Amino acid sequence: MPKYILLIESATDTCSAALSDGPALIAQKVCSIGKCHDTILAPLTESILSENSLKAKDLSAVAVSQGPGSYMGLRIGVSLAKGIAYAGKTALIGINTLASIAQCATETSGGGFKYIVPMIDAGRMEVYTAVFSQDLSQISETEAKILDPESFRSLTEEGKVLFAGNGAPKFGKLLEDSFGSLPENATILDQAPLASGLRIAACNALEKGNLADLAYFQPFYLKEFIPGKQKKLL
Repeated sequence: MPKYILLIESATDTCSAALSDGPALIAQKVCSIGKCHDTILAPLTESILSENSLKAKDLSAVAVSQGPGSYMGLRIGVSLAKGIAYAGKTALIGINTLASIAQCATETSGGGFKYIVPMIDAGRMEVYTAVFSQDLSQISETEAKILDPESFRSLTEEGKVLFAGNGAPKFGKLLEDSFGSLPENATILDQAPLASGLRIAACNALEKGNLADLAYFQPFYLKEFIPGKQKKLL
């Protein structure tokens, strides 16, 4: 019997929706236009379901990227996921956005790295990051980290490391500016988190019963959102 999982990713400028049957990807739709999640994400999910002749009640679960990432993007994605899960009376699953990047980057690169370090750009020289092992197990805490040339040196001294995500290019530039080139074991990949990257973790969570509480589930912002000051009108 199919175990359809609707997958929603909205943590960065790229938003996407996908459908899987367990770990097997069925379909995916992606939009890379920034700051349009509020108008694009819901139609993406609707078209994914309609094109596969499914309704919310036919799903085994709805999985959503829970953060860290863009404050507004996460709010939109989580609100949509909760609404669909409520309408279909189905399970809700939250997945760390960094795990989604690690999954996508491994599939894009073909693997072979001792460590995968996903990075989400958090402005200036800061990134949201964590370290994942070759089997995509998270082996360090999710953190907001200010990068410097010595960041993750111990990892690249151990073996090949894939730095992935929209925060990875600025780390690569920092290393090149500081040392003249990337460390031999470092690879940089500007990998967007995609909804398809949620499917393996979501399938595992569903099998183990690691489900979110629909009423109380909130995005994982990592850092408190502080809105900018309103500009005075002239």
